[in-house]
Amino acid sequence: MLASIARRTLLGALALPALARAQAEWPTRPLRIIAPYSPGGGVDTTARLLALVMGRELGQNIVVDNRPGSAGMIGAAEAARSPADGYTLLVDAISHVSNQQVLTGLPFDYLTAFAPVSLSVIVPHVMVVPLSSPAHSVPEFIALSKAHPGQLAYGTPGALTASHFASALLANRAGIELVHVPYRGGTAALPDLMSGNIAMMMGTVSSSAQLVKEGRIRGIGVTTRNRLPSLPEIPTIAEQGLPGYEMNEWNGLFAVAGTPPASMARLTAAAQAAMRDPVVQARMATLGLMPVGSNAEEFASFIATQRDVVRKLIADNHMTAS
Repeated sequence: MLASIARRTLLGALALPALARAQAEWPTRPLRIIAPYSPGGGVDTTARLLALVMGRELGQNIVVDNRPGSAGMIGAAEAARSPADGYTLLVDAISHVSNQQVLTGLPFDYLTAFAPVSLSVIVPHVMVVPLSSPAHSVPEFIALSKAHPGQLAYGTPGALTASHFASALLANRAGIELVHVPYRGGTAALPDLMSGNIAMMMGTVSSSAQLVKEGRIRGIGVTTRNRLPSLPEIPTIAEQGLPGYEMNEWNGLFAVAGTPPASMARLTAAAQAAMRDPVVQARMATLGLMPVGSNAEEFASFIATQRDVVRKLIADNHMTAS
């Protein structure tokens, strides 16, 4: 028996250097980033910018694999059933924390299936109203809503999107009653906004900023903590009587839970390098995106906070996926 224990101890000791060497050499083949949305959208753009620089940092090609459908769930499921070896990654958005709360029968648990790597991007929104609106500020819009309770409608790109959550948070914090009108994408709602068929929308900077600058719609607030460099004249919603208000879309990088720590560390460092890259930053500036590049612990804390905020909004506003 003592001989058997000694033999196992020896084999274990011999295996440790091999394991350490394998982790030090990682990665030895191309990686895959799953983007669970269609090509050309925000998540896809973030995934491709990450792949460009991370591939250079890691010394391997990184392929972006678009797997759209079911509010990001199809792509996330593909990532969740992949080996925990660091070769399959996922770029996801706010649906990462909302899907678990509204979809039934998921084949995986968002909370336990993934390991946060880095918060990559914040996608700010602009609160916009038609030029015909008497509201020129957030307090004026709130006053208008209180004068017409349950009569003013706001548009969103769909239920349970960041725009939906940002609008609901505004209504809850301001104590106003608004009517939700979901569209098939943010650009589909803009004609109705410009014509005055809807009273308000939380639009992304990429879809709304140019229209604001052209004087075709009016921007009255931004959803970020601080004012946006691209729209410095528009105050934050928080500084207009709703202190602490902040709700944005975001894109972050995840690995499969159980990925070796050494690989996780290299992935985080490469993702952070991507968000510091001048070419990436310039491209994001043109799209109205705010590069972050957090570490894994900061991203995990961010996800926990987002999950709590979204859970409360879903419960308080009786939100569903349809």
